[in-house]
Amino acid sequence: MTEDIQLISLLLTPLVGMLLLALAGRWPNLREAITLITAVVLFSESIQLAVDVLGGARPGLTLIEMLPGLTLRLAVEPLGAVFSVISSGLWIISTLYSIGYMRGNKEKKQTRFFVCFAGAIFAAQGIALAGNMLTLFMFYEAMTLITYPLVTHHGTDHARNSARTYLGVLLGTSIAFLLSGLLATWVIAGTLDFRQGGILAGHLGATGTALLLVLYMFGIGKAALMPFHRWLPAAMVAPTPVSALLHAVAVVKAGVFTIVKVIVYIFGTDNLMSLGSADWVPVIAGFSILSASIVALRADNLKRRLAYSTVSQLSYVTLAATLLAPISIVGAVMHIAAHALGKITLFFAAGSIYTAAHKTEVSQLDGIGRRMPWTMVAFSIGALSMIGLPPAAGFVSKWYILSAAMSLEHWLAVGVLVLSTLLNAGYFLPIVWRAFFREPPSDADDHHDEPHAAHGEAPLLMVFAQTTTAAMTIGLFFYHEPVLRLARAVAGAF
Repeated sequence: MTEDIQLISLLLTPLVGMLLLALAGRWPNLREAITLITAVVLFSESIQLAVDVLGGARPGLTLIEMLPGLTLRLAVEPLGAVFSVISSGLWIISTLYSIGYMRGNKEKKQTRFFVCFAGAIFAAQGIALAGNMLTLFMFYEAMTLITYPLVTHHGTDHARNSARTYLGVLLGTSIAFLLSGLLATWVIAGTLDFRQGGILAGHLGATGTALLLVLYMFGIGKAALMPFHRWLPAAMVAPTPVSALLHAVAVVKAGVFTIVKVIVYIFGTDNLMSLGSADWVPVIAGFSILSASIVALRADNLKRRLAYSTVSQLSYVTLAATLLAPISIVGAVMHIAAHALGKITLFFAAGSIYTAAHKTEVSQLDGIGRRMPWTMVAFSIGALSMIGLPPAAGFVSKWYILSAAMSLEHWLAVGVLVLSTLLNAGYFLPIVWRAFFREPPSDADDHHDEPHAAHGEAPLLMVFAQTTTAAMTIGLFFYHEPVLRLARAVAGAF
């Protein structure tokens, strides 16, 4: 009973938070206090769950039996515990940042923003706790719908058009491919439950398994595997805290989480390895990694560069998961955590630059590190993590992925990892160079900026948030044992 209450509480906490936020809309200070308190409570519940899972607990609860053997079910395993902690923990920091950003930029519809943000976290927790593919699918779709108002936040024609792309790609891939994959899995295996070793072994041959895998890989649109990636850069029209939610806290993490979950618990790594049915996926993932990196290299708009960087980094997880070795699964799980911290830091820094200096293009950032040193140091740490250099967390996850590729003698994956690392350096390091080593423009050249943007950092809460996530990015490099233990349990490598 205690475990049942624990699972229900993880869903009810953000849901109750949404209701209270809607009621507190007329009182901004109360609204923001409710958001913070709800986030802290949820994070404490997620940490307790992760501790229990590390101790061997695997709590589960059936909510509704729709048909014999077809249920809405909650169940927690190590991968779900990782996602639950990431989304709830970063909600706290994102809330602090959002308060500073929304007030600093005098954004409208702030209550709707915080309500929808809490709704996205509710959906993320549902995805993390899903005990079968049907439950995951329902929360996955709920996340798409609840984040739509966030993408359209500014209410402009451009925002609405971009949001239509966002909704169209994500719902289109889900309905056309993912739902078809679910139905086929139910017919073939007679169940949609997540099980160690998968549920499809012995039910399908190599060709049938490969075709079903196509439906899943392209149906999970939130993983932004090319060519179904356009929703992600389109969504950059939203305020920066929304970009952070999309890229680090919930949405894309839901995508790659689902990729790993499907590979490990629906298809089974041993089954895929013996059939050779996943051999094509690393090729597509490698293409996505390199193509997105090249687009990022050419992008002058900072958020567009970061968006295509995300497309590239997500495919690292897909690549690692479909190498099918225990060490590559460990690398995939570690990269979910490392990318979350590094990318949220980068988007926080981009938002701080916009708020304090009203600059959006890389070419405008000459010397900005002198007026905004905290912001640009945080950005540099996030960039190191994306490149995969120590002492940032991205080094650890990429090391595991590269080790897997080397041990398997998968030279395509090795080549993609090496070349993409160089490309990452090619589009991140020039930003750092501009910020710290180029002369800032003269006041005459910079007269178009807002009066308050000439000097200084963004509001304190924003600086605190990005500094915290940058410190966590370094901290995860030095102390990643709990995440590593959970990752090994996902891979069956304990």
